Amino acid sequence: MTKETKVGMVSLGCPKNQCDAELMLAKIAEAGYKIVPEAGLADVVVINTCGFIQSAKEEAIEEIMEAINRKNDGINKKIIITGCLAQRYQEQMDVEFPEIDGVLGIGRNDAIIETIGKVLAGERVIDFGSIDEHDMEGARLQSTLPHYAYLRIADGCDNCCTYCAIPQIRGRFRSRKIENIVKEAEILVRKGVKELILVAQDTTRYGEDIYGKLALTDLLKELVKLDVKWIRLLYCYPERMTDELIDMIAAEPKICSYIDLPLQHCDAEILRDMGRGGDREQLTALIKKLRERIPGLTLRTTFITGFPGETEAQFTELAEFANEIKFDRLGCFAYSQEDDTPAADFPDQVDEREREHRAEIIMEQQEVRVGEMFEKLIGTETEVVCEGYDRLSEMYFGRDESYAPEIDGMIYFSAKRRLKTGEFVKIKFTDNLDNNLIGKMI
Repeated sequence: MTKETKVGMVSLGCPKNQCDAELMLAKIAEAGYKIVPEAGLADVVVINTCGFIQSAKEEAIEEIMEAINRKNDGINKKIIITGCLAQRYQEQMDVEFPEIDGVLGIGRNDAIIETIGKVLAGERVIDFGSIDEHDMEGARLQSTLPHYAYLRIADGCDNCCTYCAIPQIRGRFRSRKIENIVKEAEILVRKGVKELILVAQDTTRYGEDIYGKLALTDLLKELVKLDVKWIRLLYCYPERMTDELIDMIAAEPKICSYIDLPLQHCDAEILRDMGRGGDREQLTALIKKLRERIPGLTLRTTFITGFPGETEAQFTELAEFANEIKFDRLGCFAYSQEDDTPAADFPDQVDEREREHRAEIIMEQQEVRVGEMFEKLIGTETEVVCEGYDRLSEMYFGRDESYAPEIDGMIYFSAKRRLKTGEFVKIKFTDNLDNNLIGKMI
């Protein structure tokens, strides 16, 4: 029966969630089920949800409702929900969506095969277990393009920012052992991966729980021995950007001169209320040090506008800070008032429209700054990895070291010969079209 049963996976949210999806997909394939690329083709659809902020919850619920509609139309036979939304709203999932056949908490992802079997036999499964049972080890069925992969080094979070529900959803910070991570990386490299992207809720905290010290540099020393082109760091926290880590990024050519440093704000009072540290002066000094010591650094950050109590003056300071620093990449999100987080009960909640308006201002200013930066790149050269061909523009598209996949956009370029996905080529920038860099292969 399993050979005829088609299973589709819809994975929403961040790369950490995607790693969970790939672990489940490997188990599904090993069990003999046929994996299909679209939910509309599946007998059993597994929706791996995100539940971090309101917009993510809305996206997940919309996906669930679409699956229910397909089930009512006789397309999907069974629906299984897992991931952060399921973990966060356990009772609601069971009660509010009676059409769902199975709900798994993150700690029970390993039960995916058992659950598929039960729902196909007519059972309804609601299984959560303990988040501490969440296993990050095992074979993965890679769902990204073949030349890059996410490498999860830890899960959970101990930072307990007052606006964030991740500690309740994902549990305490838990690092994987260096030898397990390296073994997984070796398997990915043998399959053709040329870019390893290290992810965790806080990559810079890696190792503190199992080695008694910050051990990210110890891990990187092992990973750079592998036959990879790029190693990229996402989700680095400013207070744990040690001199040792900075020096290693600067010295090791395989480690991208790219740092994702989610700052969220620059005002000392707002940062304190967020449960974070620092102030504008300290953050400015750190960024100055990073840029001085890491040649050609690309710096990415995220901001939150409209946090409870944020005054016009504090928002203006944030906008001035962004303009002063001139981040290479910047994402700005309106504060989301999340259930069971301390900030949700703070006084002086900012009006939702005002929060969104402030985020729009930050992003509009960033668009201007990016345009100015891109104009200065015209005439310069870079190395890109080809990620596809756009038939409408009749151009290839790809990324250089300064672009993280799925979040930083693409570079478009022409070539006089046919290129393969995953091929690295040199290009020269020739134009900037609506903040999309255009180039031609050299």
